[in-house]
Amino acid sequence: MAKRQKMSSIKLADISENYLFILPAVIIFAIFYIYPFIDIINLSLHEWKGIGPKVFVGLRNFKELMSDKIWWKSIWNATYITLWALTFQNVLAFMLALACDREIRFKKFYRVVFFIPPVLSQVVVGLIWRWILNAGKQDGQYIGLLNHLLDSIGLHHLTNDWLSDPATALTCIAIVHCWMGFGWGFIMLLAGLQTIDKQLYEAAKVDGASSWSTFWNVTIPMMVPVILVVVILTVLGSMQAFILVLSMVGQGLVHHTDVPVTRILGAMQGTKEFGYACAMGVNFAIILIAVSALMKMGSNKLKQA
Repeated sequence: MAKRQKMSSIKLADISENYLFILPAVIIFAIFYIYPFIDIINLSLHEWKGIGPKVFVGLRNFKELMSDKIWWKSIWNATYITLWALTFQNVLAFMLALACDREIRFKKFYRVVFFIPPVLSQVVVGLIWRWILNAGKQDGQYIGLLNHLLDSIGLHHLTNDWLSDPATALTCIAIVHCWMGFGWGFIMLLAGLQTIDKQLYEAAKVDGASSWSTFWNVTIPMMVPVILVVVILTVLGSMQAFILVLSMVGQGLVHHTDVPVTRILGAMQGTKEFGYACAMGVNFAIILIAVSALMKMGSNKLKQA
């Protein structure tokens, strides 16, 4: 009996020690994530200008949000950027990862070069691309590098005010976002490729499988978990694009380049509708959580299959 009590006390001490190690992280998470989120939900049920008393309005902010065409336009803009990232960005990252996984010259150099864009400041990248796509002129010459290049090679008819034209502004932002973000996917996919047992490729080669058949029957099935992680992170990161958009075009070109975070910022800065801005934030969080849950369910089904 005494021995059992002693073992129980030792086990309790071990458990307490484990909880003690994670306690600081839990406290920080509660203060900076859980409490603010609960407070945002509370504020979304009030009308508040940032200063003064809060007026409880219930679900009125959410009802107005459901018919806010500008808000849903910003959701679509973020979705458009995400679609570009899921296709162009991730396909490019996968192709480059496949190339660097092979025995090619300077592959270590390529790995470093491909990872440079993601570690750059988004503000700096946005301002540089804003200069590249600038449509202004000085002394009869285009200031923007792209228009200057098109003009100098005789393609003046292709010059455009890229970041002010509603037809091209959002696409330009999406392409820059992909250029800056493909390095993360490249590193993760390359790491996944390097975990595949090379004996599987040797066995496929002995069986007479072609390179294409080996890719579809060996590489892709082994890479499914990594690809799913990259896709989920791409969706969450692209839907929350903000700094790059703000540094390239400001807070929206007649709402053609607005994304959810710029709309939330606009509500707080312009009309000082903090309650309505919080309702936007809650609505956006629900959308992201729902998308993440659906993708998680899909990944579980793929793993079971």
